[in-house]
Amino acid sequence: MMKIDIHNHILPERWPDLKERYGYGGWVQLHHHCQGKAKMMKDGKLFREVDANCWDPEVRMKEMDDTGVTVQVLSTVPVMFSYWAKPEDTLDLCKILNDDMDKICKKYPTRFVGLGTVPMQAPELAVQEMKRCVQELGFPGIQIGSHVNEWNLDAPELQPIFATAEEIGCALFVHPWDMDLSGRMKKYWLPWLVGMPAETTTAMCSMVFGGVLERFPKLKVCFAHGGGSFPYTVGRIEHGFNVRPDLCAVDNPINPRKYLGQIYTDSLTHDPKALSLLVDVIGEDRVLLGSDYPFPLGEHHPGKLITSMQDFSEQLKDKLLAGNACEFLQLDRSKFQPVKATQ
Repeated sequence: MMKIDIHNHILPERWPDLKERYGYGGWVQLHHHCQGKAKMMKDGKLFREVDANCWDPEVRMKEMDDTGVTVQVLSTVPVMFSYWAKPEDTLDLCKILNDDMDKICKKYPTRFVGLGTVPMQAPELAVQEMKRCVQELGFPGIQIGSHVNEWNLDAPELQPIFATAEEIGCALFVHPWDMDLSGRMKKYWLPWLVGMPAETTTAMCSMVFGGVLERFPKLKVCFAHGGGSFPYTVGRIEHGFNVRPDLCAVDNPINPRKYLGQIYTDSLTHDPKALSLLVDVIGEDRVLLGSDYPFPLGEHHPGKLITSMQDFSEQLKDKLLAGNACEFLQLDRSKFQPVKATQ
């Protein structure tokens, strides 16, 4: 079966010294300390160690062949969003990241599709770079963070970005980032295990309660990690809307459940019952294979959970593995050939 994996992260193999380039710290650099491994360093502190599959398309394609993945939809690692920085510097970094991704997609057009990154903290510049991503680089969409500094995704300042995305047919992939790492969240990897699902749910509720999806009904938005806790708590969210409209319905009088069938999520749930609930709540046409490759919290054999679901028909499995991604990103399926897994 064809597999189009909507959720993958990639970095350039090298990029300029950003502290030197912009004149201040806070940036991530990649230090290649031994063959096939590198350290992501932030102001001299280790953020994460990554392997060659994080930057080398040849290594990625070998691993894709091993697991039968036809196409990876590439996006940057969220720590690179850099919404905190001076807008012109973030724009410059976005161009570095987007241009590197474009080279890979152009070199291997049957294996990779790109989602760009834009300086969301400066909406005019974000619109400018989004248009370049779509109209010049040929990307079908961009990846954005679950919030932008102090703005949730309902912020009035962000509306021009959503309006332009709808107008030019740019899909949005929303990824959690910038979780609380302090205090009670320091232990047990809680920012990733608890904070990320909460971030995603906050982003979804902000777009729903804030009327973003009402104002831009043709806007295509997909949320990472199976929609966080939203699919499980939508009943609570709707109940809150009904009993406290003075708090929940202040910007949009429409019941949140109305947007089920409009919202997309990836499939990354790690649990068959959770995946079954997700498909039931979000919709058979709105869940897309997403693995979070190449990181530890991802599905290490992309699509294996979907193919293992005994109560899913072959038609439904095909939608989840490839068909829905083609619809979401407006991809021509005939340009890709299924890859038979070697493992």
